Amino acid sequence: MEAKPSTANLVDKIVVPGDVVLDLSSMTNQTIKLGGGLRQECDSVSVIKAGQLRFSKPNKYWVESSQKRYVPCVEDTVLGIVVDCKADNFFVDIRGPTIAFLPVLAFEGGTRRNIPKFEIGSLLYVRVVKANPGMNPELSCTDASGKAAEFGLLKDGFMFETSTGLSRMLLSSPTCSVLEELGKQLSFEIAVGLNGRVWVNAESPSTVVLVSNAIMNSESLSVVQQKIMVDKLLQRIK
Repeated sequence: MEAKPSTANLVDKIVVPGDVVLDLSSMTNQTIKLGGGLRQECDSVSVIKAGQLRFSKPNKYWVESSQKRYVPCVEDTVLGIVVDCKADNFFVDIRGPTIAFLPVLAFEGGTRRNIPKFEIGSLLYVRVVKANPGMNPELSCTDASGKAAEFGLLKDGFMFETSTGLSRMLLSSPTCSVLEELGKQLSFEIAVGLNGRVWVNAESPSTVVLVSNAIMNSESLSVVQQKIMVDKLLQRIK
């Protein structure tokens, strides 16, 4: 009888729908967090979309694939665009199947007396706190401890859309080579959402354009090719 591959052997490997990647009966007294692309059925966790199985400490598993359509998951950090404002909620486009909502009190120290005011079209860096199938995702502008951290309104700058795979590459650790090479020569701010949106800001508009172009060109390039591409772009502004 052929032995099933262990979960450790499947991490960073390509998986397809139907693959069983976790046997929960053998993981008693452990709390496992499941991200996108995985589904629990009784004591087994199976794959529902093709991609690479990923793991982050201490206990989160998900399937990573490059796609334009974003499927919200709890604890994802995303860039959202305000599309409507009501008394209790801001309604935000996060590139998901449905519009998300951001409660007006979901801010550090949020009270009815200090409700933030956002215009339609405002760009926000937010965290997904609820993402149940068939329901509108709920967002927050605080971290898990209730602090604002880096969340909130993103002013000025330039926002563009990419695949979700490129967004995850930009957020990978250690720092991906394209951002590392750009950071050696240029000063800029960047916010990356797991929903495939990237915001770039700098003092010089030419820097914003260069950084944005470098990122958009980097997805299909190897590490060496990314370094060569960045060097060529930097030479044009010298």
